Amino acid sequence: MFDKQNPAETMAHTGTRKFKRVLLKLSGEALREIGSQDNISPPIVESIASQIKAAHQTGLEIALVVGGGNFWRGVSASNRGMDRATADYMGMLATVMNSLAVQSMLEAMDVPTRVQSAIKMDNVAEQFIRRKAMRHLELGRVVIFAAGTGNPFFTTDTTAALRASEIGADVVLKATKVDGIYDSDPNKNPDAVRFERIGFHEALTRQLKVMDATAFSLCQENNMPIVVFSMNEPDNIRKALIGETIGTIVTDEA
Repeated sequence: MFDKQNPAETMAHTGTRKFKRVLLKLSGEALREIGSQDNISPPIVESIASQIKAAHQTGLEIALVVGGGNFWRGVSASNRGMDRATADYMGMLATVMNSLAVQSMLEAMDVPTRVQSAIKMDNVAEQFIRRKAMRHLELGRVVIFAAGTGNPFFTTDTTAALRASEIGADVVLKATKVDGIYDSDPNKNPDAVRFERIGFHEALTRQLKVMDATAFSLCQENNMPIVVFSMNEPDNIRKALIGETIGTIVTDEA
């Protein structure tokens, strides 16, 4: 069984991944078809939603954070001369659009869903309230956290780490383009070795880019395990959600 009181120890020493409540982090780029001019691909969103639905039907409590990179990247815009805070607020609005797209698809599949925004916008989403979000999860609703933390200079990775800690999630599941964490860049080094599990301290020592520094520190300080996995493989999101052994686990003890 998954020990909610000490999730990192359970995952490190038994390999068990039996979750009650999870936070799934998706990039905005995950919603876009490679090579397409469309920012959001309905078939891709449908595939993601169907996998979330399958995991949700097991009784799992699921929260999501979706990035906005398919529409806008605040850091890139600021590097081209735009005020950084303004650029980041625009990126937060992009995450709201993506969250609404995922919500629409989930509800078309009869999965009750709520979008909670860190920026007040009553006509399209609830305002983020921690206790209300937890109650939604307890009632079997998928909760999507939009608009980042509501503050500039923070990434959606940080949002994922923060919200996961706030709602008492068992784990952060980070969907990426690679199938885990490697000791070097697998795209540049064919001999790169993938870790099945690694500790926070070792990941820091090796300077492995699991998440941005703020997000990683939040997870480490709150003993929040991270599972990094590839979403490019069919059904991997569902597998990660229900606890199948895929990707790399980052825990307090490895």
